[in-house]
Amino acid sequence: MSLRLLLRGSNLSAAVSVRRVYLAVPRHSLRCDPQNTHIRQTSSRPLRRPFSKSTINWTSIVFLLAIGATVTSGVGVYKTFTASAKATQDLTDLIQVAGDNNMPVQLPRGRPGTLTPEEEAKLRELWRLTLQVSGVLVPLTQTPNGKSSPSPALSRTASSSSSPAEKKKKSRLSFLKKKKDNAEDKEAQEPARSEPSVDATSGSVHSIADGLKDDKHGTATAFKAALAESTPEEIHDAFWNMVKHDHPDALLLRFLRARKWDVNAALVMAISALHWRLAESHVDSDIMPNGEAGMLECSKTQTGQKAKECEDFMSQIRMGKSFLHGRDKEGRPICYVRVRLHKPGQECEESIERFTVYTIETARMFLRPPVDTATVVFDMTDFGMANMDYAPVKFMIKCFEANYPESLGVVLVHNAPWIFNTVWKIIRGWLDPVVASKIHFTNNLKDVQEFIDYNSIIKELGGPVDWSYKYVEPSPNENAAMADVTTKMKLQQERAELAKEYEQTVLDWINMSPSGTAITPAVDADALRKKRDEIAARLRRNYWQLDPYVRARSIYDRLGELKAGDMDDLSEKMNNATLNVPPSNENSGRPSEDSAAQSFHTSRESWEDDVD
Repeated sequence: MSLRLLLRGSNLSAAVSVRRVYLAVPRHSLRCDPQNTHIRQTSSRPLRRPFSKSTINWTSIVFLLAIGATVTSGVGVYKTFTASAKATQDLTDLIQVAGDNNMPVQLPRGRPGTLTPEEEAKLRELWRLTLQVSGVLVPLTQTPNGKSSPSPALSRTASSSSSPAEKKKKSRLSFLKKKKDNAEDKEAQEPARSEPSVDATSGSVHSIADGLKDDKHGTATAFKAALAESTPEEIHDAFWNMVKHDHPDALLLRFLRARKWDVNAALVMAISALHWRLAESHVDSDIMPNGEAGMLECSKTQTGQKAKECEDFMSQIRMGKSFLHGRDKEGRPICYVRVRLHKPGQECEESIERFTVYTIETARMFLRPPVDTATVVFDMTDFGMANMDYAPVKFMIKCFEANYPESLGVVLVHNAPWIFNTVWKIIRGWLDPVVASKIHFTNNLKDVQEFIDYNSIIKELGGPVDWSYKYVEPSPNENAAMADVTTKMKLQQERAELAKEYEQTVLDWINMSPSGTAITPAVDADALRKKRDEIAARLRRNYWQLDPYVRARSIYDRLGELKAGDMDDLSEKMNNATLNVPPSNENSGRPSEDSAAQSFHTSRESWEDDVD
């Protein structure tokens, strides 16, 4: 049946109660990796080199059952809704569908609403460890009968009443003490060093910290530094600051997918990323709150090296070294990088890294389920060796591989000259194979059309869209809301209460036995999943209310291209898409029908609330 008829039916929840949904997208062969349990592209051809003929070698991943969020809106120019009623009707009709309706493709797994029982168990265990590290859940203790039982959640109100010295002493994580200091405790508590089960004892986090070896990005060292240097409260706050408008489950699932569902490795990666945000990049305490206006003010009032950092940041954003505009065929926001504008040594390293993180974080603001990745186009037109700078390349690689996992949909290297062939051989050696598989070389307009609709390609790449990047300077009062401390604190308090409610729901889920029978009667996994989805939707709405008070306005806010819950200007081919429902199979390990229907229902309510 058509999507339009299905969505307008009177019994929406029943109509979309499906186990697996298939959508029509371009002609690509996809398979589900049995180990990674997420979609990978199958191709008989190797990764295309800069000068080989274009081939179709890209991943086409789209969700239909979004949880507590909105349909993705492009980063290009949007039409403004004239009335809430019109917007609501549009949202009822429009579901993001990518491609040209040539062939059905299975929805990607590993996201909220599409998890198998095994994947849910992995997520549940990662939540347990994360709540331990962030001080919400104290380690499991041994009861007199020898069974493990979870200790109650920590009271943040109580802990905050302690003196600063006591709070610091009590809250510091002691997972990295020398073995001679806690050998007796470890002997009594630690299980064998294997991946911890849901009912593992408190030694599981200790064993994760012990004997860790660094990867190329130093995640083990960062993990240990986070445990040693940051309080549980700081890690807790860093996590919820990173969530923003995302589904909390979806954020942790990024790390699980990136680490092939290895719970321990995912925890190390997640805590390392939080430590990077908290102690190194200061994403949520500096980069995003100060934004462009802060850098402009700094460039005028500061002196010396600090002034240069601010001036260099403004120089890059004014010239449009990179910018966000439009979306690809999968609805992913597109970031264009004009490599020819980079001159090594022209801007200081700190400003380049700040500008890179600022661009990535701003791109996150455009993500709406089912789209959870972005497309990056490196425009190599007029590139020469005078533009080559390996340090920023390494930083970008670390960002996407270590700190923003599973965020890249596809990378296009466009119009690369022959001289780039040598450079590419070096860069490819630094890339994780999964990231490398997402990189494609395009040499002409036809190549680009494999990924971006012709009518969405900007003139700079040979397309028909008469649009060019022009920077709009910050206005004097655009961040006035950030001075309203009263409203900001009120919304932050509401968010803290929602986060606590979400964590309590996760704790109820953790306290269930592996078989799915709750320790506390009348509680089941499906009900808890539904409750998490509902709270996630409320968290997202709260974020968009809070956003003007914690994030400085960007050029995309000034142009009206970034709006809370904006979902206008979607492709017309959504109206022609169809749903293909596979036969039911109770033993297939697919998500339940109720879970799928509830996910869609929650998403629809969220879309309408965003417009209101």
